[in-house]
Amino acid sequence: MKVNLYIRRYPLSVLCILAVWYACFLFEAPETPLNDVRLIDKWTHMVMYLVTCGFIWWEYLRSHSAVRRSKVLLWAVTAPVLMGGVIELLQAYCTGGCRSGEWLDFLADAIGVFLAALLALFWIRRRKVPLC
Repeated sequence: MKVNLYIRRYPLSVLCILAVWYACFLFEAPETPLNDVRLIDKWTHMVMYLVTCGFIWWEYLRSHSAVRRSKVLLWAVTAPVLMGGVIELLQAYCTGGCRSGEWLDFLADAIGVFLAALLALFWIRRRKVPLC
């Protein structure tokens, strides 16, 4: 079954994706001393997506000898950006006002995804991984 294959190849990515969904829907953002930091929630979004996509890239590169551009662009860039958009829409329209969907959160998600992609591209060029 393909699901088992993905869980075995991408365990950290799957855990991060589940953690993002959990954090976005199952509890309110806790009060911390960092709440005084300007735009802390946007920084949090960016870091969540940077880490999640960083694991996706790392696990992909670990289990493949060459990078298939179309596959990696779909799963390590497009899918996480879409996931961020879906989460923001669900927060805005399906949480009964408990959570809010924000465009800036979506932008922070996308920035995290693209930072992970830039780091991965740097790694790919440094390691001279073949691109297909």
